[in-house]
Amino acid sequence: MKKLKFVLDTNIIISAFLFQNSKPRQALELAKNHHLILLSTNIIQEMRTVIQRPKFDRYISLSLREELLDTLIESSLMIDPDEIVTECRDPKDNKYLELAITGQAKCIITGDEDLLILNPFREIPIMTVQEFLTTYEEVTE
Repeated sequence: MKKLKFVLDTNIIISAFLFQNSKPRQALELAKNHHLILLSTNIIQEMRTVIQRPKFDRYISLSLREELLDTLIESSLMIDPDEIVTECRDPKDNKYLELAITGQAKCIITGDEDLLILNPFREIPIMTVQEFLTTYEEVTE
């Protein structure tokens, strides 16, 4: 079976790192173990900044967060977006759209209303974690 390509936003990935039995963790594991996660330099930079936040220390150590991110990066497909998008009402979220277009993602997984309101974006579905799990769990079984 051909592996599908997915874009997960930073908040989904960080939540997956912090909360072991969460829906974001299930989504990350499903995408990572059965398909491909797309990443770009901009998104990795954002994740590196976000995981440094002291408020996450009470869940897991910074060193473990960094290790989880490094492992994710190693197992993901790096893409250098070649199109600039300006359609999102939050300009910081355009990088997810750019990555999805260039990487030919099957969908974007997010909880961000600024992205969800654009669903679908150029025929790429933008889904919540629950929608992703409902749609793709059957595909991998």
